[in-house]
Amino acid sequence: MAKQKTIKQAFAFSGKGLHSGLEITLTFLPAPENHGIKIKRIDLPEQPEMDAVAEYVTETTRGTVLKKGEVVVSTVEHALSALYAFGIDNCLLEVNAPEFPILDGSAKFFVEQIQLVGTEEQKAEKDYYVVRKKIEYSIPETGAKITILPDDTFSLDVHIGFDSPVLNNQFASLSSLDGYASEIAEARTFVFVREIEQLLKLNLIKGGDLKNAIVIYDREVAQADFDNLADLMHQPHQDAAQLGYLNGGLKYPNEPARHKLLDVIGDLSLIGKPIKGKVIATYPGHKINTDLAKIIRKELKKQELQAPIYDDTLPPVLDVNGIRKLLPHRWPFLLVDKIIDIREKVIVGVKNVTVNETFFMGHFPEEPVMPGVLLVEAMAQTGGLLVLNSIEDPEKHSTYFLKIDNVKFRQKVVPGDTLVFHLEMQDEMRRGCALMRGHAFVGGKVVVEAEFMAQIVKNK
Repeated sequence: MAKQKTIKQAFAFSGKGLHSGLEITLTFLPAPENHGIKIKRIDLPEQPEMDAVAEYVTETTRGTVLKKGEVVVSTVEHALSALYAFGIDNCLLEVNAPEFPILDGSAKFFVEQIQLVGTEEQKAEKDYYVVRKKIEYSIPETGAKITILPDDTFSLDVHIGFDSPVLNNQFASLSSLDGYASEIAEARTFVFVREIEQLLKLNLIKGGDLKNAIVIYDREVAQADFDNLADLMHQPHQDAAQLGYLNGGLKYPNEPARHKLLDVIGDLSLIGKPIKGKVIATYPGHKINTDLAKIIRKELKKQELQAPIYDDTLPPVLDVNGIRKLLPHRWPFLLVDKIIDIREKVIVGVKNVTVNETFFMGHFPEEPVMPGVLLVEAMAQTGGLLVLNSIEDPEKHSTYFLKIDNVKFRQKVVPGDTLVFHLEMQDEMRRGCALMRGHAFVGGKVVVEAEFMAQIVKNK
């Protein structure tokens, strides 16, 4: 499993805010494992912080705006996109204004600085959002749609389209985040001239100019009106009869589509976990991107831990014979069939529940249900394998319960179910004692959870 990452050292940027026009400083700082991405407003009393997560999105007009209480920060998507692309899980972003600086309208400078200082691997394991089945979300009135399909890695396809003779249909694709720095990071944000006046009326883009956005002139207006708009934006006058890109050529023929792809990554990073899945976005925008992130966040909150992936075509790490070498349990009390994953602090086991289990003779003959105490026992046996696997001469030791806490039963387990157990160490072992948290899943849903304390004892 991949490990969490942070940046090796702090770095900072100063520049204009796109919407406020303020001179802003944004500082990236390393953060400890399991910290996540947090934003701190250092210009406010008590310097409040908030997590960069989707439930704080309150506005999506020309940028993603996060708000927690009275704390507001906008235009966060480009910085978040760069952090996501480099697999950075933990970082503190300190800013002295209600938005991030726009810089040149891309993620280029963020990426260059991350590459310069480097990233640092941490001890904790990275927690992925693994897409198990097709997810689809759309906004029919705009034609926008995002589909996420199961895949082993993250990739993204984006299709954009506008009713414009200058920018109509474009496509951009990123097959791996390894290509982000060279293919996506430099793509700048864009705006149509016909949108600018309305945005100014909304008190937005006060800091917008030809240096921080691609400006698209695709519908001719009177020269006087064109000059007036240029004056409002503090830009030089240009020929109103000449349609095209007002600030010269593009860095890529499909630069707008590449920038939309950059935005999708930044907005979906608000899920709070890196995605294992293929994203297909049609006519994306900050609203649909963050709406989908909110939906996924709600699903994740319903279930604290995502069910481990169980692929029965792969050979186990430990089969039943390997388990019998470590555990003293035998029929009818050996309740783990195989181990499919084992790491320093995590183990995943499997139990296939059949109608031939002895306990179904009395629990209950007319409605067979696996006893809750045996579900807990099966989890404990799985945890025992994790502990015994970490010591010398495991066959000479046994594990015994000292304490069981916070047991919760969510649903029945019946014949035909396949139980998948996930046990994780909560702390380092001390004096032969191990503290673990366990979950048992059926069909991807938690059926029981509990906390255990066990002691390792050498057999007499």
